[in-house]
Amino acid sequence: LEFITVLTPDGAINDKGSQFAGMMRYDARMAVEEALKEKDLYIGKQPNKMRLGLCSRSGDVLEPMITPQWYVKCDGMAKRSTDAVRNGELTIRPKEQEKTWFQWLDNIRDWCVSRQLWWGHQIPAWFATKKGETGVTKNDMDYNDRWVVARDEKEATEKALKLLGCSEDELVLERDADVLDTWFSSGLFPFSVFGWPDNTEDLKAFYPTSLLETGLDILFFWVARMVMMGLELTDQLPFHTVYLHAMVRDKEGRKMSKSLGNVIDPLEVIHGCSLESLLKKLDGGNLPPKEVAKAKKDQSKDFPDGIPECGSDALRFGLLAYTVQGRDINLDIKRVVGYRQFCNKLWNATRFALQFVTDFQPTPTLLDDLMASGKMSIRDKFMISRLMVGVESVNECFGSYKFGDAQNSSYSLWINDLCDVYLELVKPVMYDTSDENKDKRWAAQATLWVSLEAGLRLLHPMMPYVTEELWQRLPGRGSLGPDETVSIMLASYPECNPAYKSNEIEESMEYTMKVVKACRSLRSSYNIANKVLTKFFVKIEGPGIEAVGNQLDDIKTLGKAESVMINANETEIPKSVGIVVVDDQTTVLMDLAGFVDFDAEIKKLEKSLKQTVPAMTSLEKKMSAPGYDTNVKEDLKASNIEKLSGLKKKIADIEEAIKNFKNLAELEKK
Repeated sequence: LEFITVLTPDGAINDKGSQFAGMMRYDARMAVEEALKEKDLYIGKQPNKMRLGLCSRSGDVLEPMITPQWYVKCDGMAKRSTDAVRNGELTIRPKEQEKTWFQWLDNIRDWCVSRQLWWGHQIPAWFATKKGETGVTKNDMDYNDRWVVARDEKEATEKALKLLGCSEDELVLERDADVLDTWFSSGLFPFSVFGWPDNTEDLKAFYPTSLLETGLDILFFWVARMVMMGLELTDQLPFHTVYLHAMVRDKEGRKMSKSLGNVIDPLEVIHGCSLESLLKKLDGGNLPPKEVAKAKKDQSKDFPDGIPECGSDALRFGLLAYTVQGRDINLDIKRVVGYRQFCNKLWNATRFALQFVTDFQPTPTLLDDLMASGKMSIRDKFMISRLMVGVESVNECFGSYKFGDAQNSSYSLWINDLCDVYLELVKPVMYDTSDENKDKRWAAQATLWVSLEAGLRLLHPMMPYVTEELWQRLPGRGSLGPDETVSIMLASYPECNPAYKSNEIEESMEYTMKVVKACRSLRSSYNIANKVLTKFFVKIEGPGIEAVGNQLDDIKTLGKAESVMINANETEIPKSVGIVVVDDQTTVLMDLAGFVDFDAEIKKLEKSLKQTVPAMTSLEKKMSAPGYDTNVKEDLKASNIEKLSGLKKKIADIEEAIKNFKNLAELEKK
């Protein structure tokens, strides 16, 4: 059927409205009703529920109206764009988003680019008529040939005069008031900012670019348009790689929305914000009162104490950690707070380590000098090997756009290798300033300086502020030769030297750390205070014997041991010992004599057992009550099952511990 428009642009009935022509729309509706009554055709009227479009600003009812629009034919441009991805000229990351790219562009339609707005690039089209000419209107598609497209009004005038064959005095030109679709204007961005269509020096120097980073939600709306228009207008791809970041949502996975009250302002995370300020901001917005009340309720639930100050480094590091999730980031502020604590750990650990290198003078070739010195212990070689592995991993992750994995690798290097292991291992070495320990101390200082300096450079793109501050405090600044930079921002990024990695050293340390963990587990099980040193006995077979033997001092340091004996005679091992079986080749025993009051520990455990058993009995009674299976929600049932399992395990552990303590008490009496 033919589309018939009966409204004029100002909301009146046009000439197709018969006797109602010229009436405003609401007046015409009442007139139609009266006309039906006059002709005895009126049956009646009744309320009819419907979706009514309203203008968000004025509140006026919106009327659907068919009007001519400007379109761009896209099938040719779309094919070039899909071909570019299929033949590898254009890379989209993550790769699974290629499916979306093909789905949109393989099924492309003509693109309506005209918008009835007050802002934007005005469409460069003029409608040409002669003075006194009637019946020729721009909305009548029978007169589409009267449109001329030009760069400016002067060019449009020349084209219109040639089209109509009239004098300039007779010509009437009216430019279309519509503006271009925002995405059309945005699609020109990669080359228009450099002076296109003129072949400027900037265009030659900076176009095409290399990488576009944007959100996956505008892959078609913006990215595809830039690619299509770049190929069509410059015959070049505007970039060779598209990296699509995840969308940030709230911790429950909901899209951030003012009406939900779950929008998180990055500045509020960086600087902190009280609950009062969060709620006050809602009052100052433009939400309806009902939505304000709902948003306040949600914010009070999510941030009862407001948002703590986290700093930009913690926020950036936290968002990087979330990128391993894939499409969406379900942002939980508590996790960002956790990375603020990592910033504190980084600051405190580095400041603590600096006290060990105050009398140390680094050199421009320190790492190579250290590795060639012959002074390194296993712990030093282990730290350098782990540093090289971390550097290699982060570089590979950055190169493949796996930013979440890069964040995790750098975090693991600092926490697991540098802070938890190496810093603890070198304390005795650093505190020993004797001449006999001079070489070991120098090697430990050099290893520590290299690890701190390279570790800070490794972290810098992810945590720029704290790393710059700490890097500037390292000793030797200003004395490392002509290639030394004044800022960590200008320093070269760390690179892995494969020759400095050692699987053999790392395997040796792995054996050692297994024993250390067993020592710590035993001390924790029997509540041994940190300041109290204990005796350990290690029964070990296979290749681990040499590794553990070479690192007895390290085991004593990390395990808080007075002594460590390997494969001692059975007569040397006391009867009252705590035991941890590490694996089929390694068992660690701890002498308990004089360290544990078995009777007191048994009483504590029996008291805990008396409190736990009734809780389990009560829960079992509740779960076996009539109607439980039919009346209780599934999520509560699952929670109760999990809780019951935990209580049963706790009771079993307590009973096992009581039995163990009783046996040990009997052995001690003998």
